[in-house]
Amino acid sequence: MATVLPIPRPATAVSSPRPLPVLPEPPQPVAVRPADPAPYTLTPERLALLDTLRYAEGTWKDGSPDGYRVLYGGGLFEGLERHPEITVQRRYTSAAAGAYQFLPDTWDAVARQLGLSSFEPHNQDQAALHLIERRGALRLFDQAGLSADVLARLAPEWASLPAHHGGSYYGQPVKSRQELVAFYRSALARHADAG
Repeated sequence: MATVLPIPRPATAVSSPRPLPVLPEPPQPVAVRPADPAPYTLTPERLALLDTLRYAEGTWKDGSPDGYRVLYGGGLFEGLERHPEITVQRRYTSAAAGAYQFLPDTWDAVARQLGLSSFEPHNQDQAALHLIERRGALRLFDQAGLSADVLARLAPEWASLPAHHGGSYYGQPVKSRQELVAFYRSALARHADAG
């Protein structure tokens, strides 16, 4: 009679096969909206000027994109599809919003003139450059840099900029010309290095 040897057992337990994990659905393609027109060229100097305006208006946020979602008073709003039109009451009452603190009526007029379809950062930049040009300061800035005359021309548009007398056009707190020029030079060096 033959001897029956026991079949060795595996060293580890064998379990029943696990079901395969359910993988998430692949992301759906995002509809890319065609870019709005960009009539203004963004040179390193102009980018530094825009950064300086954001700094003066309190929306710089260390260059973060969140600066484009700032309400008057410093809060943030959601979505950049359109101007939020949220009125905030602080020392003053204002519905200013975005990197350049556009009032709703100002934004609506400039957006119509330039054909801007959203409140996205690139459109806010173009709208700010349009306001600079409308104040007769863009060509002067391109020729002379951030001069006292450029700041004085922009002071009626942005209350945080000093007029020729050094104060606000509207009697509000302002940044000094020296502080703004120092910030501008730093921003220009950063954009020149990046370009």
